[in-house]
Amino acid sequence: MPRLFTGIEIPADVAESLSMLRGGLPGARWVQPENYHLTLRFIGDVDDVVAREAAYMLGQVRREGFELRLDDLSAFGGRKPRALVANVAPSQPLMDLQAEHERLMRRAGLEPEGRKYTPHVTLARLRDSSSRQVAEYLSARGMFRSLPFQVSRFVLFSSRASTGGGPYIEEAVYPLAAYAAIGTR
Repeated sequence: MPRLFTGIEIPADVAESLSMLRGGLPGARWVQPENYHLTLRFIGDVDDVVAREAAYMLGQVRREGFELRLDDLSAFGGRKPRALVANVAPSQPLMDLQAEHERLMRRAGLEPEGRKYTPHVTLARLRDSSSRQVAEYLSARGMFRSLPFQVSRFVLFSSRASTGGGPYIEEAVYPLAAYAAIGTR
């Protein structure tokens, strides 16, 4: 049974700039650029009934598109780093969209997410990287900042069990309403 999650795709130009950060960190298993994404809500391994209910509930989302930017790199795991990530600059529309996904998935019968939502794009999974190696990598590359990009949809993805994540399959795409950025034409 596929593992489901909702997420936002990373545009090709941003993915390309992130891919330039690959390498130089022993013990890192780098995520392929075509698999970069920003998870909104992990759903997990569910049966077909729950999967259909989740897909239906996500179709109820009525929000405007918004702009995001990736802003610096960090690692998850503290003294035993387990992932290298690109952080997302603060965005209230993103947090509101994620909170709505959480509410909808709970209505679909899923358990609440146990961890605080920390928006990020995983760049590498770390197996044998020391905290010193990660700190050295981040001191050299951690000031990464992407160009802003428009979020015009979110996706219900599935994945199969694999090493390093991916490939991810789009099961359903949910458009966000068009919006007019202030001061642009």
